[in-house]
Amino acid sequence: MTGRILGLDPGERRIGIAISDATGTIASPVEFIDVRTKNHEQRIKDLCVEWEITEVVVGLPISLDGTEGPAAARSRDFGEMVGGLTDLPVSYHDERFTTVTAEQALLEGGVKRRSRTSRRDQVAAAVMLQGFLDQRRYRHGNDNNPGT
Repeated sequence: MTGRILGLDPGERRIGIAISDATGTIASPVEFIDVRTKNHEQRIKDLCVEWEITEVVVGLPISLDGTEGPAAARSRDFGEMVGGLTDLPVSYHDERFTTVTAEQALLEGGVKRRSRTSRRDQVAAAVMLQGFLDQRRYRHGNDNNPGT
């Protein structure tokens, strides 16, 4: 499958945004939306048009024990809203530890605290989206090579 995929990591204050390349191989952080100050629905719609998005992936905060709690329910509601808004297929992907991974990567990259705060959500969205892309590629690879 080809086409860019939009990765959304919704939080209470910000939505991290990442986009894949056209081949669905590499995820890159793009921006974050502060849901308190911007019309996030219109911005998501605009991004889908601007980047010619073919699918949306929403981060799903699954508990450590594998269950879905209230935060996961909010993510699913958010995904349904995005699907209705964009008329694109929406998938969900486990986003456990993405914020921690993003913070660690920014620390290792020497990013100052003030910049880390503003970049963490978009990097977390890219980590989540990359996990989705890798999992899809692995599954498709195994489907094509049943003997492996």
